[in-house]
Amino acid sequence: MPNLDWSRANLARVISHLEGTCWQARTVELVDSPDLLNYLCSDATAWIRKGEGMIGIGEIARLEGAEFGPAEQWWTELLSHIEIESELDSHPGSGPIAFASFVFDPDHTEHRSVVVVPQLVVGRRHGRSWLTVLTRIGEPEPGLPEPLAEPEPPRVRLIADSLDHQSWCAIVAEAVTRLDHGELAKVVLARAEVLAAETPIDPRWLINQLANAYPTCWTFHVAGIVGASPEMLLRREGGLATSRVLAGTIRRVGDQELDLKLAQALSRSGKNLIEHELAVASVASALEPFCSGMNVPDAPYVLELPNVLHLASDVTAVAKPGVTALRLAGELHPSAAVCGTPTAKAYALIAELENLDRGRYSGPVGWLDANGDGEFAIALRSGWLSDDRRQITIFAGCGIVAESEPEEEYAETEAKLVPMHQVLGLD
Repeated sequence: MPNLDWSRANLARVISHLEGTCWQARTVELVDSPDLLNYLCSDATAWIRKGEGMIGIGEIARLEGAEFGPAEQWWTELLSHIEIESELDSHPGSGPIAFASFVFDPDHTEHRSVVVVPQLVVGRRHGRSWLTVLTRIGEPEPGLPEPLAEPEPPRVRLIADSLDHQSWCAIVAEAVTRLDHGELAKVVLARAEVLAAETPIDPRWLINQLANAYPTCWTFHVAGIVGASPEMLLRREGGLATSRVLAGTIRRVGDQELDLKLAQALSRSGKNLIEHELAVASVASALEPFCSGMNVPDAPYVLELPNVLHLASDVTAVAKPGVTALRLAGELHPSAAVCGTPTAKAYALIAELENLDRGRYSGPVGWLDANGDGEFAIALRSGWLSDDRRQITIFAGCGIVAESEPEEEYAETEAKLVPMHQVLGLD
């Protein structure tokens, strides 16, 4: 990867198209609560959960290839060129916002992190709805685009695996050997499937289907990566920081009584509890220097999703003044839930064994507003669309500890591929 120098001078060149002309961001409250999915266009950015969130339309600025610190500096510099007028004051998500998707490992990828600032945002959060429009002062405001025809369901076929069943079990077994030798405590391994489509895949179809099928997850689309993540890496709102940790998974069978027994077994599983404890500890340790009043639950609860059960813990804390959601997300990534522990050794083992460029899979994805509030999930249960949208690469991973069994871990990845299989018509 090139060594990018994100000095203040370079930042000024990146946003030079804004200089010499003052921009304004005007936010008006909407009386009616819009169905956000109705505003999707083919290139829209999206962040949806339980019918709330934001849809971004158009684009006034984009940054590619920067990590968290330079991206925050760029966003701060960009905001200095924008006059903000809002009927919602500092309501989180209103006003100008940046959608962002970061790579998992910048040292082992051909992909780039992306930050996108849309020209229009339709939003709804906490019972209030709004429209934000960014324009040069004196220029007419663009209107919302006309609704497009209903998206067609994709027709896809599997054309490649990053690792077949046997190869996957072999790398899990090798990882367990390294763990037994004490080289590290946990590592998260992933595999991928490449699917080809007869015609370009419309991301609107994927967003709609995921948002409706997995309403409690965070459905997202940012610059070609689309998914529905159950794991909130970091939310900052009004100074309160929250991180949902998921580690420890079992596939549901669809029978209420049997699923209850599976949940009970999961909550008593030594292997899964160890994996979860390591993930929670990594989050608490990363947040501690930047927060106060931290609350770490003594024991996890079982989070029920349509396809799987997870052990979950919600860690909360008060962010120190000036510490933004993006800064906290950067400090948390990569957590033990998606990488392992210790981080450096887990990173190295992943690069050695996976045979996979994760790109922005398992990296932070979300949004940041002008006040430093925002939400960043981990890009899980997701896929990356090729530039021509005729291929999509979908991913699934699982945490490996010394007690892991390769066949069980393969079954876990199969369960985690279900959401993308379903919306792509492979179920």
